[in-house]
Amino acid sequence: MRPSTRTASACAALLAAAAGVALAAGQPAQPAASPVDVAFQEWPTPTSQSFPHDPAVAPDGSAWYTGMRANLLGRLDPATGKIKEYKLPTENSGPHGIFADREGNIWYTGNYSGLIGKLDPKTGKVTEYKMPDPKARDPHTLIFDQAGTLWFTVQGSNFLGRLDPRTGKVDLVPAPTPDSRPYGIVVDSRGVPYFDLFNTNKIGRIDPSTLAIREYELPSPGARPRRIAIGKDDTVYYTDYARGMLGRLDPATGKVTEFPTPGGSGSRPYGMAVTSDGAVWFSESGVEPNTLVRFDPATGKMQAWPIPSGGGVVRHMVAAPNDELWLACSGVDRIARARIGS
Repeated sequence: MRPSTRTASACAALLAAAAGVALAAGQPAQPAASPVDVAFQEWPTPTSQSFPHDPAVAPDGSAWYTGMRANLLGRLDPATGKIKEYKLPTENSGPHGIFADREGNIWYTGNYSGLIGKLDPKTGKVTEYKMPDPKARDPHTLIFDQAGTLWFTVQGSNFLGRLDPRTGKVDLVPAPTPDSRPYGIVVDSRGVPYFDLFNTNKIGRIDPSTLAIREYELPSPGARPRRIAIGKDDTVYYTDYARGMLGRLDPATGKVTEFPTPGGSGSRPYGMAVTSDGAVWFSESGVEPNTLVRFDPATGKMQAWPIPSGGGVVRHMVAAPNDELWLACSGVDRIARARIGS
């Protein structure tokens, strides 16, 4: 059977990118500067069809994930390969986003149940924080700022949220654009949260003091930013899921620069992270197998590697302090680590 045109073109793009080639629209491919090597290791989750959605790395180096369809959190010890699962108290809570605080507590969003949860791994105790507004039914992605405040998106309900772990107080702020679907969220070096508005062509930021929201409109009306990351210079990067682009926003000027992804317009770039050298990493979920892509901001060049298990849609990834990348491979029930070498 002959491959489809889309599959064939995606494979050709992948082979070029893996060889260290930058693919730019209307331009010949050129060798990438300073290509790097990536070594993958993957662990199957103990519970099948758990649908690991998001990963996190705790201060002790353990890797965590949300088992969204199995209502659990999982902890992987990379040294031994052992995984321990923690069932959650609220039935069918839909654990989605996940983040480890400085003390090693594991925080997660209950996407089906309108709550934020905190697991103490030492005791197994789970504390739940319900949303103060019943309309805020689907907390999505979460992150801590440098002061220890938790910020999160509420996608379908169109809110940005703030939770003070010291008091348990939750503040909800409606996004200015109706039905904009706040999705990924990150915090820059000054403690300012930025987030994608996935149902629009906009990126938002929220003032941590006043809770005022500013929206940045992207040049293409068809852009759909899904995940977001902060560069070393506080530049904002995003994956344009609808158009197969990596985007870069300068918040100071509003200037947007776009870069075609190796898999082309149907690559559906998704999860992303930035390593300490400033490289931007993201997954392509629309090609088979899914790929891990490295973007060098200094050269504008990209490299791509196929994920051994196929990925099954890598919805999120996180960079550990040692620059290892952790990926949640949802559709194949695996947690993956990508070690980067020169």
